[in-house]
Amino acid sequence: MPKRSLSPLHRATTHWSTSRRILVGAVVITVLLAVAGFAAWFTGRGEQHVGGQAPSAPAPSAPAATAPKPSAGTGSVPAPPKVSDPLAYARASAVMLWFYDSRTTTRDQQLAGMNAWMTSETKYTDWTSISGQVPDPVLWSRMADNAQHATATVGEARFPSAFKQALAENPSALTEAYIYAVTVTGKQTIAWKDGGGGAEDRSVTLAVQCRPGSDCALVSIAPSVAP
Repeated sequence: MPKRSLSPLHRATTHWSTSRRILVGAVVITVLLAVAGFAAWFTGRGEQHVGGQAPSAPAPSAPAATAPKPSAGTGSVPAPPKVSDPLAYARASAVMLWFYDSRTTTRDQQLAGMNAWMTSETKYTDWTSISGQVPDPVLWSRMADNAQHATATVGEARFPSAFKQALAENPSALTEAYIYAVTVTGKQTIAWKDGGGGAEDRSVTLAVQCRPGSDCALVSIAPSVAP
């Protein structure tokens, strides 16, 4: 019986191809508008996770608008909050990514619900990194057979030190895309039928867009956690 959590970032990133890391690295470089310090950390850490593996064809990076939007809705996936604080939105996003309920939500509904959190600016959105957190259809079906579901709690949300340093050196770098890097820590609790269950600590670094006068939106998940 599979006992896999929905968004195991530390597992998922270990099999990323070189091409996919380059894609995410490019998004981050755009996000930081050439603030080299943080971008170098981001791409460098991503390479450490897959050292020695042969590159493979990249997964297509589809705009958020191409995610499934079935008429049945989004199941148990929570709606994005209407907030303009990047730390608050990142905290809520982490809960959304670590929460799922295969008893009441189909895989397509899960994807559609997650898509609602994404920025509509296709220049920046990295839907592939978000949708890649959802298990494949066969595994999702097995999870549903076992009534697998997960809840999440969030502890700390902070701007990574490299991100803060980069902005201190170049404050105007934020004023084009208004995308913030936020590291969130928390815990995911998983349960399935017959009383099975477990819990894991979680950490993730997210890119969140919060333009002045607008609600925040999710951009991407980093390939590794920024301290």
